[in-house]
Amino acid sequence: MRICYCFALFLILNCYSTTAQPPFDYPTANLSTAWTNTESLPHSVNFTDGSKVRAILVRGSFGPKFACGFYCNGTCTSYLFAVFIVQTNSVSNIVAPAIGFPQVVWSANRDYPVSYGAILNLTATGELVLQDADGSIVWTTNTTGKSVVGLNLTDDGNLVLFDVNSLVVWKSFDYPTDSLVLGQRLFQGQQLIPSVSETNWTAQKGLFSLQVTDKGLFAYVGSNPPQVYNSFPVSGEDKNKGRRYVRFLNGSFALFVLSVEPNDPDMWIPIPQASSAQYMKLMPDGHLKVFEWQNRWLVVADLFTGLLGECAYPLACGRNGVCSGNQQCSCPVSRSPRIDYFRAVDDQQPDLGCSEITPLTCNATDDQTFIALENVTHSSFSADMEMVDSETCKQACVNNCSCKAAFFQYGLNASSGDCYLPFELYTMANVDPDVIHYNASAFIKVQNVRSPPPASIPPSSRPPPSASTPPSSRSTLGVILTTTIGSVLFLLAVMGFLIYIIRKRRQAAQMEEESIGDVPGMPTRFSYEELKSATDNFNKKLGEGGFGAVFEGTLEDGSKIAVKCLEGLGQVNKSFLAEVQSIGSIHHVNLVTLRGFCALKSQRFLVYEFMSNGSLERWIYHGDREHVLEWECRKKIILDVAKGLAYLHEDCRQKIIHLDIKPQNILLDCNFNAKVSDFGLSKLIDRNQTQVITTMRGTPGYLAPEWLGSVITEKVDVYSFGIVLLEILCGRKNFDKSLPEESRHLLCVLQKCWEQGMLLDMVDKHSEDMQTHSSEVVEMMKVASWCLQYDYTKRPSMSTVVKVLEGVMTVESSLDYNFTDPRMQNTAVEHDKDLTPLMASVLSGPR
Repeated sequence: MRICYCFALFLILNCYSTTAQPPFDYPTANLSTAWTNTESLPHSVNFTDGSKVRAILVRGSFGPKFACGFYCNGTCTSYLFAVFIVQTNSVSNIVAPAIGFPQVVWSANRDYPVSYGAILNLTATGELVLQDADGSIVWTTNTTGKSVVGLNLTDDGNLVLFDVNSLVVWKSFDYPTDSLVLGQRLFQGQQLIPSVSETNWTAQKGLFSLQVTDKGLFAYVGSNPPQVYNSFPVSGEDKNKGRRYVRFLNGSFALFVLSVEPNDPDMWIPIPQASSAQYMKLMPDGHLKVFEWQNRWLVVADLFTGLLGECAYPLACGRNGVCSGNQQCSCPVSRSPRIDYFRAVDDQQPDLGCSEITPLTCNATDDQTFIALENVTHSSFSADMEMVDSETCKQACVNNCSCKAAFFQYGLNASSGDCYLPFELYTMANVDPDVIHYNASAFIKVQNVRSPPPASIPPSSRPPPSASTPPSSRSTLGVILTTTIGSVLFLLAVMGFLIYIIRKRRQAAQMEEESIGDVPGMPTRFSYEELKSATDNFNKKLGEGGFGAVFEGTLEDGSKIAVKCLEGLGQVNKSFLAEVQSIGSIHHVNLVTLRGFCALKSQRFLVYEFMSNGSLERWIYHGDREHVLEWECRKKIILDVAKGLAYLHEDCRQKIIHLDIKPQNILLDCNFNAKVSDFGLSKLIDRNQTQVITTMRGTPGYLAPEWLGSVITEKVDVYSFGIVLLEILCGRKNFDKSLPEESRHLLCVLQKCWEQGMLLDMVDKHSEDMQTHSSEVVEMMKVASWCLQYDYTKRPSMSTVVKVLEGVMTVESSLDYNFTDPRMQNTAVEHDKDLTPLMASVLSGPR
């Protein structure tokens, strides 16, 4: 009896646990419901990549799950109504993981995004309507009068409107955008089209598409007509009387064109078995990639990459470009004689393709010729003519004005092959006949430049006026000729003078640039080609700051470097030389070493040592870090940063104020030794400069309060160091909008905990080791408090901080723990004679 009772109780509890939904989980909605795009929506989460979700419906809990609502990415000036995959916890709350952000798999209005305050309305008549903040209707399901009674987000990510009989009236799966989720079908008549990407130049609306036809699955690149750049054709007996489709299954991409389920597919493309959430996306560059959640979103398959690799994609090297090897791009060139018919769109970005120097003209076919390229084929080759020779192929292109090139592929016999005549010339690929098992030749149609027509006969060559010309006419003609010749000679003299001045200036600039490498004590000067080769054409970006991007590279000796590309700094000049020379002479174990530089006309590059563990911000914030740092490691990092700043402030020949101390500018090597970076972008200042008024610089959240009063000394670095120190100890950001309002500002929390004697509550709770050493951590918080004194004259110098950290000195006992209330400063600069303010002219320069 007891066993039966227990079993019955188990069934009751189990039934309750599987049918009762958590209070925060609502995958359905009723009619007459409206949602406004504000933070008041049930699930409003901000992610560290800048994206935001304001979810309306959430399906499931504990893991990557589907949700729908408003989504934005980047600057968040506009929003999509979308279905996306997010990470949820046990009560279906959306969380922001350390790595991995919302993945949009469908959107209703991707071409017409809405603004903050937009409204989604499930009307009483059963229509889902999206209105922008100004009231204009952006999108609708057009389902009025179809007996809709509710909205549902299914387990497989399908957003559906259903009627009283629970039958589907409308579903998002019928309107795919750029993605498919597990179980979803792409039917004939539907297509995947990549979303427009602001960061990808190839992202042109409608340029790429994926479609099913009665002959198979085809990927097209847009033109008129579209060109096939990848295909999975099928052949055989057609037994399918219904709609043809391809289906994304767990382990395969299955094509049902001639056959129907539950029969085997006509063809299937293998995909790794899913152990978590998977989705497929047609990318703006034409790739069809499969993503899977494995503690982050990873690409587990790229379904279109075949023998030609990256070169198989139509815009791997842009229009008219030739792709070789691992996406090495160049422009087609006539070899004999060498004539340049194409030029790169951008010399620094060869993958942007090539433009015609002289465009093809249909009414000038007599002046057209071909550039012959051996072992070159087109990424979208599709035979227009079969069993022909190369001359027939070329002549067919000559006879067709729209033809841009003739591509000829053949086996052992060059007199019989396939011919392709494209109307759009996308990327061409260098091929190895031994690999692809056929020979390939390309004949690119180009326009020769016609010789200009002969100029009008100059006055000196004209015959003299005839005797019959009246004297008055001859006199007038002489005046005109004299005036004309005089004007021409004057213009020539002015132009000659201007050319002389311009050449002198260019020569002076060139001499100045060429003299850089001759300055004694100057760091290594790299050529642009060396840096381009070392960084694989500036391919792997490590990060981006206010003055340009940083790229990872490897020199010929195998050593790794980080190359910072300085933008918008103008022509190379002596101040830059002096700055590089000064920076290059600064050597300290806790400062990132400047290995060299490059100056090419208006471009400047600084070459630093490579720090394999990246910036400190990757390691200290809860939710952002890769793993939790132990207390001893954090102590070492804190001491390293303090020593680096002390050297800049007190031990350099010229005192340097960093002005932008923050975790992003603190880098870690493979042993987690910390080094201060970007100090070289601060202006160097003399010790005897006087206090001036200046404008605010630096990063909000790390700025010392005296910026508002414009009193800028090295103590602004001490304050910023105090903020960073506090973040390291607490394992959170100085300002965290995801926390309750009273806890968002770390300084407010510090002040409150000091007053209540609860500093232990601030110790990083996500580290057992930090909790074990909590008493030491609290003592370190006193150092941070000393650095954060509102009155800058009461803050310690960085050399004093180093002594405290090393146990030589103790923290000042009479500290002011009011960190937030602004007060008037009555103390003058004479309180600390060694403080060095910063000139306005200095602050206006790059950092």
